[in-house]
Amino acid sequence: MRRFFPVAVWACLLALPLVSCGDEGARAPFAESRTPPSLDVRFHPPPGWAWGYVKVGDDLVQRYGVSGPHGAPGGQILILPGYGESAEGWFETARDLNDRGYVVWILERQGQGGSERATPWRDLGHATSFAPDVTATKAMVKAVIRPPQDGVGGRDPFVILGAGDGGLVALRALEEGLWADTAILSSPNFDLADTPRAKGELIRIARWARGLKLGFVRYPGQAGWTREGPDGLSAKLTHDRTRGAAQQAWQMANPDLRMGAPSLAWYAAFYDAVDATGHDLQRVDVPVVMLTAGQDVKALPAPQGAVCATLPRCVETRYPAARHALHLETDSVRRPWLDAIDQTLRARRPSPPASP
Repeated sequence: MRRFFPVAVWACLLALPLVSCGDEGARAPFAESRTPPSLDVRFHPPPGWAWGYVKVGDDLVQRYGVSGPHGAPGGQILILPGYGESAEGWFETARDLNDRGYVVWILERQGQGGSERATPWRDLGHATSFAPDVTATKAMVKAVIRPPQDGVGGRDPFVILGAGDGGLVALRALEEGLWADTAILSSPNFDLADTPRAKGELIRIARWARGLKLGFVRYPGQAGWTREGPDGLSAKLTHDRTRGAAQQAWQMANPDLRMGAPSLAWYAAFYDAVDATGHDLQRVDVPVVMLTAGQDVKALPAPQGAVCATLPRCVETRYPAARHALHLETDSVRRPWLDAIDQTLRARRPSPPASP
């Protein structure tokens, strides 16, 4: 038998966090993070890594970073991380892609990583809409990365990679006219497998709270960041113990990077974006490479297959033994995943001119 809280009880529960408001300065964006002293060098910032900020209108400031290969680049890739991930958690992948000849950009999501926060609680992933993420992604490509789009002569390819719910943002941006040679969706999340309540009830509660301007709090019982919280291995995001501990190490050394459970409004924003994206999939006129995990505890597989089947040009590759965070998996999974990214970029390179 399902149990429903009366409205008055919900109002009281939602108001509880108001008694512990934090410092307004905690909202500010920041660039440089402290490298954990015990962290293996492969998880350090790639050589030449540089930070920057992007801001569109009245939206929050979002942090991005970039690094390039030692020689002439063979393409560019923009990574949109999933919920709770900072750019630091992708440093090893950025290094590996740099070594393969690519410029790597990482745009952190609104209210996450080093981006500006909407609330005084820095470990609260809060957003009332994914639209600012989509707008920032388009602005990032148009004003910062500025890949050539005329198709004249030999130009390097540009690929956008969306991980987790970052894949949802990537698809929505493509539907709204973002240009890219190809999109790669890594464990994309189109329906949450780990909701704190039945989906329909959660959506109703989340949208109700957002409408009452109370969406900035968590669902009762969900927690913020703690030192005792699970790392990637304990949370069953990867089978690799060392890689699974990297993000937690960055958060231990940098309190500003810490992330706990999302706000109620974030859930409402996620499902709003799912609905909007699902209506416009036929507008995505670029090839899509979907890389999915067979042991995913974050994203449900059926919506992934349905989205790929609806997209005009989509190919799905599933890694049966992999967990959600493919970029943090063991080498037996991660190497083929990196090869798939590499092959996608290489396939878009212009052919060399024929010899006379």
